[in-house]
Amino acid sequence: MTHEKMILAVITTNAQKVAGGAPIFTCETKEEMERIAANLEAILDGIAHELAEELFIIVKH
Repeated sequence: MTHEKMILAVITTNAQKVAGGAPIFTCETKEEMERIAANLEAILDGIAHELAEELFIIVKH
């Protein structure tokens, strides 16, 4: 089974603004958030998108 067109993870510094079924990673700083997003992008074979200063998502296209 392959997954296409889905959100694989959410990375944020403000957990109060996110909810849902994807795993949510809460970080202390923007630098930590960027590092986690880059690592998850490689691990999950997805693409990281910065939606806001405090929010990244990892998606599978």
